[in-house]
Amino acid sequence: MTFRHADIDKWTFLVTGSAGFIGFHLSRALLEQGARVVGLDNFNDYYSPALKRDRDRVLRQYPRFTSIEGDLVDLPLLEELFRRHQPRKICHLAAQAGVRYSLINPFAYQQANLEGFLNLLESAKRAGVERFVYASSSSVYGGLAELPFSEEQRVDTPISLYAATKRADELMAHVYSHLFGLCTIGLRLFTVYGPWGRPDMAMWLFTAAMLAGRPIKVFNYGRMERDFTYIDDAVQGILAALMAPDLDRYEIFNVGNHRPEPLPKVIALLEAELGVTAQQKLLPIQPGDVPATFADIRRARAKLGFSPDIPIEAGIPRFVRWYQEYHGLLTSPDFSSDLP
Repeated sequence: MTFRHADIDKWTFLVTGSAGFIGFHLSRALLEQGARVVGLDNFNDYYSPALKRDRDRVLRQYPRFTSIEGDLVDLPLLEELFRRHQPRKICHLAAQAGVRYSLINPFAYQQANLEGFLNLLESAKRAGVERFVYASSSSVYGGLAELPFSEEQRVDTPISLYAATKRADELMAHVYSHLFGLCTIGLRLFTVYGPWGRPDMAMWLFTAAMLAGRPIKVFNYGRMERDFTYIDDAVQGILAALMAPDLDRYEIFNVGNHRPEPLPKVIALLEAELGVTAQQKLLPIQPGDVPATFADIRRARAKLGFSPDIPIEAGIPRFVRWYQEYHGLLTSPDFSSDLP
């Protein structure tokens, strides 16, 4: 699936979290199609700021990219950003991520995911932004047992603070759509992975541990399934949400691969790519975690033309190759490419 829009080079996009994993890839995809992109990131230390700086360095190579370092809780900064750059479309990807981290640092989620989200909604309303796309999460489905997860299901039982803040974002977006006519499109993203990925997620954690000869932590004794979504597929879904015509004023879409994959299969694919047998430390399921995720993407197919086509058999080798190059384990890193 490749989403292109004839007029994309006429738009200025604000991408929050532009130095993050998904924000980096989305910003680069927009820039490759000639768009003007204003990227906002606070480069916090939830995981390595150096990785975020490396991503930002790639984006700065594009003449139509503007990098701004700042925080969403700084409302005057947002007001100045909108005054100076006048973005017409927003993709809001900045957030405090992580289910397990929310158990130990809850106020980070209150500030970034609630206060920051509200600041951006209010700024978008005042500026008359034409479309506000934001990242929700598959975590809003909480402990629901009925699979696949559908946007039609009630999501009133979050089991982590992270999930609760993401559901709150969806509700706040609905208020701004209803009261002020702001077009808000929420995307419930399912376990996105790939080159330039996050060091706190399983694909990176497993790879790093296996190469170092350390045990990997396998929760729920390996009885886990995740709808792993390759970054290129996720970005195509986000681009479609930004540009597709005839969307309702308020929409929510699942963005996933529609393929729940057993964790042992993922470990086996990593072992094959790395040439290493994983030492597995089997552990009980963690508080706030769920045993399985599986995205029903019929709505995204129908209204966005979303059609993911990269299975983990293809995506994991791409991630491993990038990881080894980035860390100098194959050749010198090439920061201009995420490798085909």
